[in-house]
Amino acid sequence: MWTIILAVVAVLVVVYKYMTDYNFFEKRGIPYDKPLPLFGSVGQAVLMRCTFAEVVRQIYEFNREAKYVGFFDFLTPVVSIRDLDLIRSVTIKNFDNFPDHRSFQDNEIDPLFSKNLFNLRGDRWRDVRTTLSPAFTSSKMKAMFILMKECAKKYGENLSSLPADQRILELKDAYTRYTNDVIATCAFGVNVDSMTDRKNKFYVYGREATTFGRLQSLKFFLIRSFPKLCNLLNVKIVKTEIAEFFQNLVSDTIKVRDERGIVRPDMIQLMMESRGKMGPGKELTIEDMTAQAFIFFFGGFESTSTTMCFATYEVGVNPDVQKRLQEEIDQVLEDCNGEVTYEAINNMKYLDAIINESLRMYPVVVATDRICMKDFELPPTLPSAKPYVVKKGEYIWIPVYGVQHDPDHFPEPDKFNPDRFLDDPKKIMNSGAFLSFGLGPRMCIGNRFALLEAKTLLFHVFANCELKPCSKTTIPMKLSKQGFAMTADGGFWFDVQPRKKPQHVMVNSVSSNGVAF
Repeated sequence: MWTIILAVVAVLVVVYKYMTDYNFFEKRGIPYDKPLPLFGSVGQAVLMRCTFAEVVRQIYEFNREAKYVGFFDFLTPVVSIRDLDLIRSVTIKNFDNFPDHRSFQDNEIDPLFSKNLFNLRGDRWRDVRTTLSPAFTSSKMKAMFILMKECAKKYGENLSSLPADQRILELKDAYTRYTNDVIATCAFGVNVDSMTDRKNKFYVYGREATTFGRLQSLKFFLIRSFPKLCNLLNVKIVKTEIAEFFQNLVSDTIKVRDERGIVRPDMIQLMMESRGKMGPGKELTIEDMTAQAFIFFFGGFESTSTTMCFATYEVGVNPDVQKRLQEEIDQVLEDCNGEVTYEAINNMKYLDAIINESLRMYPVVVATDRICMKDFELPPTLPSAKPYVVKKGEYIWIPVYGVQHDPDHFPEPDKFNPDRFLDDPKKIMNSGAFLSFGLGPRMCIGNRFALLEAKTLLFHVFANCELKPCSKTTIPMKLSKQGFAMTADGGFWFDVQPRKKPQHVMVNSVSSNGVAF
């Protein structure tokens, strides 16, 4: 692998020397972040001297008067849009000019990444999204909630019954096991118990495929910026054995269901039912189905567990927030006779506010991109500048982390304050300043699933447990520089203690054997 990386770097040096135009923005009168040789404006994050979130914020803050600024993603010039009206324009009103994300990898090299919904383009993206959208209707969510609740309930009860010498806990491991089990049943239609079977392949391969440390992050940056070169060198994100495992799993599941007439309310079933309906050349192959199930797994496994970790962290280090949340939980349990319902959990305003504020402060995707498919004129970035025409094939950036940490949009942006989402959350959601799930037709298709998955677990954790900071808890939060994924430096450590529930609250529970996480 290092031989490949050195070869890539050598080629890039030649490209930089003879082909790079680092005066691109200066010629066009656009303020821009001065690039490093070869690495451009993202070098500090690639070299892991700072977080990717910090790079996004630095570019965003470069010129606060400008509607947009320029930067270089390695050697590629990119326009980063700061103005909310422009962000809505390119993602919603003028979506047809910017319908696709940047290309990733060749279908033959890494199909799990190249064929999934996030990376599909044009009509193929529209066809597949239309096919998958019914998986996230209210009726489907209600059916999936039953599966989520049973899983979350077990995790909450086991956390509360840990032996005294095992209560100092790093939450990311426990939370990824929960998301693993939920995704296994809701997307792949298989039952996995990662509390008991801690080395099951579904979890082990999923954790490996979604963990972006130093090497994995470097590969991702290189593939994203130089896809043709990496295709030539056969550099891929997902290992062949992992891709084969998931493909065989989907293939075997479909075969068994066809033979036995099994029907389940999950994504595999939905894709099976699309057979014969999409038209010649458009039908989903086993490889296509695996890619869609995998990206759902990728988002639900890593992204949702990270969101839950940050939300739990903020609740755990803010006793007043924890007290208010548990009061809301206790009221729901009292109203529902000890068993939370789908309707009740979706009506929990303070739990919603906690998760929304966590998503604002710690968006898992700190920036997203679009490729211009038809020339599009942007207004002058500054009063003294001229309009700029984004040409077909050029890229724009939507700096999610920068927007959501802008004091003009969110006063005291680095302070965790769920109350800002209490009075009128829809006003914030519709303002264009809340971008954690994206905007427009390319908005995350599984956002409702992710939110329900997170709320269900947090409900059962804080119904059963008191979380207190310990000597390993990092206060204030410090983000990790080890890879581009949003996570805490050193992990999410807490002292997890069983909660003394109020007398009037009766929580249905089953006996637990205190399985250690």
